[in-house]
Amino acid sequence: MNDLVGNTEWDGLPMPRRLWAIVAVAFGVSLSVIDSVIANVALPTISTELGISSADSVWVVNAYQLAVVTMLLVFSNLGDIVGYRRVYIAGLALFTAASVGCAFSSGLVSLIVWRALQGLGAAAVTSVNTTLIRIIYPRRMLGRGMGINATVVAVSSVAGPSIAAAILSVASWHWLFAVNIPIGLAAFALSRRFLPQNPVKVEGRRFDWRDGAMCAFTFGSAVGCVEAYLHGVRMVYVVQIAAVTAFVAWRFVREQLRRPMPILPFDLLRIPIFSLSIVTSICSFTAQMAAMVALPFILQHDLGYDAVGTGLLFTAWPMVIMVVAPVAGMLVERIHAGYMGLAGLSIMAFGLVMLGLLPAAPSHFDIVWRLVVCGLGFGIFQSPNNSIMIASAPQYRSGSASGMLATARLAGQTTGAALMALLFHLVPDYGCGHGGHAVSYEWRRGDAFGVVRSGGAGSVRGPALGLAHTPAAARGIETKIRQR
Repeated sequence: MNDLVGNTEWDGLPMPRRLWAIVAVAFGVSLSVIDSVIANVALPTISTELGISSADSVWVVNAYQLAVVTMLLVFSNLGDIVGYRRVYIAGLALFTAASVGCAFSSGLVSLIVWRALQGLGAAAVTSVNTTLIRIIYPRRMLGRGMGINATVVAVSSVAGPSIAAAILSVASWHWLFAVNIPIGLAAFALSRRFLPQNPVKVEGRRFDWRDGAMCAFTFGSAVGCVEAYLHGVRMVYVVQIAAVTAFVAWRFVREQLRRPMPILPFDLLRIPIFSLSIVTSICSFTAQMAAMVALPFILQHDLGYDAVGTGLLFTAWPMVIMVVAPVAGMLVERIHAGYMGLAGLSIMAFGLVMLGLLPAAPSHFDIVWRLVVCGLGFGIFQSPNNSIMIASAPQYRSGSASGMLATARLAGQTTGAALMALLFHLVPDYGCGHGGHAVSYEWRRGDAFGVVRSGGAGSVRGPALGLAHTPAAARGIETKIRQR
């Protein structure tokens, strides 16, 4: 391996520069989280004004999410080489410029293109935000930084749909994207002034564009196969795409195993504590997403709640995370992260078991306290686990560690949604309520609940709070039920 250059003794930024740097990161993270949610609220309006079908309008969301999934690991690896600051600032600039394009879009094609560019910017921001926190905060305060990040995500998840609903009540859907511009410009200015350069990097290392292209194709095509299947594309075409994807993925993995510092970080996965943190993160997000997808069906079709009531009840989960995550971040400075992670997962598991044991006619309190317990456990677990995941990687590989953190979240959320889609497919009457009525596509995509995909806080909310984004598998649940 080439020699390391830089300050190996780096231990965070001094105050007050540290404060302004974390504000810059918080602005960028909040933009990426809010924008993954905010467009969903406007889908019915966009569909009507542009004269398109509901199915076509979904691509306003899909384009964004596909770009994020495709480029996460590529940008995180690029950050290790050219600098996390440069990748982050470039992502902010692209996101802000694309927001201008979205705000002035007059047709579906142009809107989809600009949304895809927004997704690329969000991928750049998301891929390095946690590693920026690592170099902003001293080692002893890393958990506190992770707690602040989780809080920003939770607040953005809760506030985003409400902000969108408020804007739509007085203005057109174009203003949903226009509001990103001043925040993006502020984040851009703060980032240029206060974010530090990479304290350590490998001298002479260059980015492998061929590996980057294979990585992007593998992840993008895998998601595309799922989307094609869920949107009714003929199975023969889905199989053909899947075969090509499998071949490219095989070539990509074989090449990555030979690299000393690969885009798909097998070198980091050989670190026991890092791989353990990745696995536990995937499992926690799988459990969270499964609950987020399944419970609204139970509440609305078995227990008789409307969409608004369901949304209000589920707000308890991220609200607890908002309070607990920063506290957990501070406690990890005094309590071993492993013990806190174990406690958090145990509490979350207990809450999920209690949700599974809901009485036949539960009160509001019966539901809320169980959701509070789940949020409490998840909040206690998340900050310590993320801290130990980032801290266990070498400084010069922090970007790849940050990318894996985000990838683990997406993998867990998609797996949880896919599991519930499978269960609803195998037992359709369970997802259709006691009467066995089909869950319509319009109900699912229009005014019902949604699941927020964001770094650490998911929530379900009704029309009063807006519709948030769901993974591809979750979006196919209602279609599969109706087909049955």
